[in-house]
Amino acid sequence: MKIYLASKSKARKKLLEKFGLKFKILPSKIKEQTSRGNLSYVQLVQTNARNKAVDVAVSLTEGIIIAADTICVQDGKIFGKPKNIPDARRMLKQLSRKPQWLYTGLAVIKKDKRKERIALDYEKTKVYMDRLSDREINNYFKQVSPLDKAGSFDIQGKGAFFIRRIDGCFYNVVGLPLRKLYRIFQKLGVFSLICFVWVLAGCSTEYNLATKQEEKYYYSTDQEVQIGQSINRQVEKELKFSSDPLQKKRVEDIGKKIAAVSDRKEIDYYFQVLDDDTVNAVSLPGGYVYVNSGLLDKVSSDDELACVLAHEVGHIVARHSIKKLQAMQSYSILRLLVAVAPGTGGVGPAADAAFTQFLLGYSRESELLADQLGTRYAKLAGYNPHGMITFLTKLQDINRRMPLQERSYFKSHPYVPDRIRVVKQELNEEINFSDYINIEQKPHEPR
Repeated sequence: MKIYLASKSKARKKLLEKFGLKFKILPSKIKEQTSRGNLSYVQLVQTNARNKAVDVAVSLTEGIIIAADTICVQDGKIFGKPKNIPDARRMLKQLSRKPQWLYTGLAVIKKDKRKERIALDYEKTKVYMDRLSDREINNYFKQVSPLDKAGSFDIQGKGAFFIRRIDGCFYNVVGLPLRKLYRIFQKLGVFSLICFVWVLAGCSTEYNLATKQEEKYYYSTDQEVQIGQSINRQVEKELKFSSDPLQKKRVEDIGKKIAAVSDRKEIDYYFQVLDDDTVNAVSLPGGYVYVNSGLLDKVSSDDELACVLAHEVGHIVARHSIKKLQAMQSYSILRLLVAVAPGTGGVGPAADAAFTQFLLGYSRESELLADQLGTRYAKLAGYNPHGMITFLTKLQDINRRMPLQERSYFKSHPYVPDRIRVVKQELNEEINFSDYINIEQKPHEPR
């Protein structure tokens, strides 16, 4: 079923394009009602949005039609799109004096040959501006056309420079409240279709040097880096970093050597130490690697540490985190993508949920490939790759003695004998019978 946007708004078009959504623009010819009469502000924007959607739907036999209308209200006065530059100048100067409310009405029609369903919703957001001088307004209008914007400003562009604060949905101020749009999709039963289109439309095929295969990715490298940056902000907010400068330098120095010989050099790598006594390390999208101080206490050499870091770099090279995201077709990931769009300040609970998913580990196949790649990269960087085997053996002993914790290195990792076998295969070493026994040799022994 095709998707249509009943609007010429560049901002709304860009928001939908950000997800790779394929749609056609069919602007409505309906003139927006600017006087509310007996209508409330909410009823006014919903009526305008509904009229636009219905106008476009009449010419179609089937499809999903998205329409919206935004107004700006201050002291009971409605500010729509300015008629000309002088009008825009007067409007923006007035709005900069006091806070204003932005109302957006949403209408979505799902139409096929048998029936037509429509759903309405709205969003409102309070905006606080700095008081603007005539010179500031003139300079702004030299760079941005205000004629297609309610209130004459664009919060997602240079208009952000004079927005002091907003209370409510950021994307409502842009012109299309995405959370409410998602809720409408749910109500009409079209969300699964929209997700499918979003995913496939942004899909590209690349050759993965780690897996030696052509693979499909729904997220570009730039998007992966943006996701990593957003989750990293959540890590900085929620977790505590080690205050030991020697620990940090040791991990960074070894990590950079590993990254330099890896099969993926188009991104920057970041290596951090978390103040946590759990024996754990984790990698996130876009080149972020974290090692717990508890793991550093257990490694007996730089060779072992290099193998741990190389294992995590292996996950990033193979893009395991992105593949996991692609498998997590859920609302939390939609929220994550929304949060990493340029202009936002944080990621909220979605990034925290995604981070928790990464902490819980990857699949068995992904872990074994990371062991293989980690062994290779450690050797290429000049470290003894047998450090992987000695540390894995050490992990096995730790695992028997300590109870599993929520963020444990053993949470989803394969059995250690299986991992050692993969390492030996990478090193072309002889494999014996014990390397094929994928069970613990002793019962778990709590301390």
